[in-house]
Amino acid sequence: MEGNLLPGSRRQWTPALLAWLRLARVFGRIDRATAAHLRGWGLTVAQFDVLAQVGAAEGLTQGELARALFVTKGNVSQLVDRMEQGGLVTRCQEGQVKRLALTDKGRDLYDDVVPAQEGFIAAQLGALAPDEQRRLHHLLRTLDKGLSATGCQQAGLPSPRVERSSREHTSTCNGRKPTADSQ
Repeated sequence: MEGNLLPGSRRQWTPALLAWLRLARVFGRIDRATAAHLRGWGLTVAQFDVLAQVGAAEGLTQGELARALFVTKGNVSQLVDRMEQGGLVTRCQEGQVKRLALTDKGRDLYDDVVPAQEGFIAAQLGALAPDEQRRLHHLLRTLDKGLSATGCQQAGLPSPRVERSSREHTSTCNGRKPTADSQ
């Protein structure tokens, strides 16, 4: 086992617990830095997530967006309400379903903030070489798949559902066909 977490502690910490603590610490630091960075565009992290998801796959329903963001439909509804009031997204009725699209203002913001955020995250992870970033991604993906397969059931929680991606949908919401990269 690895060493003690705190000097003078008699408790030996398992590698799993140490990894979890470090993961939480690194996530918290990057999340706080991201929040400060996005404030420059007048966005919260949650609003950025909506903007990025809808911008990448216009025509999402609120339910699909909620699943992609791992939040409730009610949370997404409130977020979309605020972003709609801000002129960034619109809801488009298609039969019985409302689909989400970016407005022109939302598309301009997406085109500005998404590349800047990608650069910001690259800088945050810059202490790792590209091959280390790929290894980290692989390890986290393996962990994520393991949690999806067993972790949720062991904790008594429902397993995430996988449903048809809205990327398969060819929406003309807001008068635009989805771009090739959003399908």
